[in-house]
Amino acid sequence: LLLLSSHTDYKRGCFNSFYFLSFSQMVDFETKRSYTLKVEGSNPYIDPQFLAWGPYKDEATIKISVEDADEPPVFIAPSYTFEVEENAPPGTPVGRVHAKDTDVANNPVRYMIPRYTDVEQFFSINAEDGMITTTRPLDRETQPWHNISVSATEIGGHHQDTKVRVNIKVKDVNDNPPEFATNNEVLMCETVYLHSFVIETLSAVDKDEMAYRQHFTFNLAPEVAHNHNFSLKDNRDSTASIYVLRKGFSRLTQDVYYLPIEINDNGIPAMSSTNTLTIRVCSCDSKDTILSCNVEPYVLPAGLSTGALIAILACIVILLAIVVLFVALRRQKKEPLIVFEEEDIRENIITYDDEGGGEEDTEAFDIATLQNPDGANGFLPRKDIKPELQYPIRPGIGRPAANSVDVDDFIKTRIAEADSDPTAPPYDSIQIYGYEGRGSLAGSLSSLESVTTESDLDYDYLQSWGPRFKKLADLYGTKDLCVQYDDD
Repeated sequence: LLLLSSHTDYKRGCFNSFYFLSFSQMVDFETKRSYTLKVEGSNPYIDPQFLAWGPYKDEATIKISVEDADEPPVFIAPSYTFEVEENAPPGTPVGRVHAKDTDVANNPVRYMIPRYTDVEQFFSINAEDGMITTTRPLDRETQPWHNISVSATEIGGHHQDTKVRVNIKVKDVNDNPPEFATNNEVLMCETVYLHSFVIETLSAVDKDEMAYRQHFTFNLAPEVAHNHNFSLKDNRDSTASIYVLRKGFSRLTQDVYYLPIEINDNGIPAMSSTNTLTIRVCSCDSKDTILSCNVEPYVLPAGLSTGALIAILACIVILLAIVVLFVALRRQKKEPLIVFEEEDIRENIITYDDEGGGEEDTEAFDIATLQNPDGANGFLPRKDIKPELQYPIRPGIGRPAANSVDVDDFIKTRIAEADSDPTAPPYDSIQIYGYEGRGSLAGSLSSLESVTTESDLDYDYLQSWGPRFKKLADLYGTKDLCVQYDDD
């Protein structure tokens, strides 16, 4: 426990040695509170001439007291293991843990369960005596073991604490009924040739703890105990066999049979349940190999098939498409043939290649707009009255105001107005007029009423213009002609 070390000091011709004690392991106040040592000191180097003065050794007793230090509480056991039955009501005692303060002060201890070790809070602990109880029923099939920690903290001192592991086992209670171990559907050929033919061997399982002495029994439910199709035999080894009682089955008559079976266990208390075994009749070949268990062909006569439904839906879609197309065509026919200026977004290039537009040019441009500037402002000449009655007469002038307007000036004015108009259509409109202008050799053709027998104009040169101007030569020649004009 103690180690002895020395230190030699030579001073003034004296030989002095100093010794130090140290611990080789930890001491515990609660285990041993004091230690007593006997130390002997001797001089191994003795001058023979001084041997008579001996002895050259001495002894001393050393007493060491261990002081108490503040330490955390100590649990009596390094870990605890308890058992509690499942489904126990809340407040059921589980077990008690105990810790004590080993210091001289012997401070009281308080207990608690850290929440991170019991997240779902299945347990609680009494802070004074350390008794652990349940807070709600436990289910062994969900969680058979619960591992928590308990913390003990001293009251007073430095509030030191310590923890201990607590393992809680949930004891099994027979609270789950048995059930089929595998799928509860059996496929059977409709051509069963032998009576008492085994079609299935049943087994069962239980969610409760399976002991080696556990045993299951099988019985047909009372409502089908006397049926003439199937029977059940308990093999007394926790299995049962299903037998066929008659020869042959037909899917047309019945394709599925439901057989309720009761299963019992030998637990305390005993549990039982009724499970339904589904037996499906299938078509098989000569070697009893199952070909098909689909019952859809036999259900078709009771309703429409999938193909028929698809055909009906396709017809409905086609009819709807025809109706929509018919309505669209009718709307297209009702649209006006004339495209308004606001709707026409094409580039409109109109070319005029005649002298005055002529009477035949009735679609591209109205020549009255060129003759009368008032027509461009919304005034259009009427064809059912004489021209001099529909044009406004300027003061002091007896002729219509349109005859005094030059076509070239009019077109230039309109072009300037179109260029400066911000509401003009968003496209280029190119209009070309074959205008001769003033001073033409043909003279003015704006009015035919100026031709009279008293005119001093000579139109004999029209004879040399060829056959295309023969009619004009006959009308305006030197011969006396009587020309009658219609107001139209």
